[in-house]
Amino acid sequence: MAEAEPKQTRCGVVAVLGAPNAGKSTLVNRLVGAKVSIVTQKVQTTRARVRGIAVKGETQLVYIDTPGIFAPRRTLDRAMVQAAWEGAEGADATLLLVDAPAYVSASQEGAKGAARRSAEDTDRIIDALKEQGRKAVLVLNKIDTMPAPPLLELAQRLNETGVFSDTFMISADKGRGTEDLEKHLLAEMPEGPFLYPEDQLSDISDRLMAAEVTREKLFLRLHQEVPYSLTVETEGWTRTKKGELRVEQVVYVERDSQKALVLGQKGRTIAAIGKAAREEMTELLGETVHLFLFVKVREDWAQDAERFRGMGLEGLPKS
Repeated sequence: MAEAEPKQTRCGVVAVLGAPNAGKSTLVNRLVGAKVSIVTQKVQTTRARVRGIAVKGETQLVYIDTPGIFAPRRTLDRAMVQAAWEGAEGADATLLLVDAPAYVSASQEGAKGAARRSAEDTDRIIDALKEQGRKAVLVLNKIDTMPAPPLLELAQRLNETGVFSDTFMISADKGRGTEDLEKHLLAEMPEGPFLYPEDQLSDISDRLMAAEVTREKLFLRLHQEVPYSLTVETEGWTRTKKGELRVEQVVYVERDSQKALVLGQKGRTIAAIGKAAREEMTELLGETVHLFLFVKVREDWAQDAERFRGMGLEGLPKS
């Protein structure tokens, strides 16, 4: 009996770039079909590169969800932007995700605030791609919240930069247009062996994902600038006598006043955050989780580049 011929597989890396809050994590989660990146309405939620892995037939797509690219101020900001650009190096396809409604509103007279910053950050990315001589796929996101005429005008305007090889209009949140984008990417991937096991959804460790889950709940619960002044580190990962998972995490903030906000009156805020994080960890890991949260002050942690490795960043940014 003749041996079956080995199946011809294809595999490639897709880097997803964009300004903060363009919807990169939502899109990657949608294309992977599972939650591999945390998602909030606040900008700069994603701090490190996360690889989401999807297998479609004989093709494996490795999506790199990168931090939003913006004008950095802190050492942490510079590390995040560096991580985003490094994520695009050597990719088989690069997507530039654009918050279409924000970009259009930024072009209106007197525009300011988040929309203007988003458009400026997007323009900065386009200029950098042009300087690098790199082609990208333009992906206009959040199309379900705006009419067609300004959307088509935006597509024409951005394509005039000469940076984009193709254009797709999608709603990552609703799933509109994402299947066509996926079909395009599948066709673009080169022949080659899979980079990851077929059942693996992400390259992020369980410890780091647990820290990201808690950070997401903090972002969703807290307001103003507090979320940007905190980080979460998983310091304990042990088993109880019953074999159940015991997770100990430390929430680091920069000032005593922030610690008080995270704790809340009589510890109610941190208790609610812990409950929400524990429930999601239990679902993600498929086992009982006992979560213990501690809040500590560490001044200027966001300037301490040596601590970034535990966050999935590579440490000192390049000059």
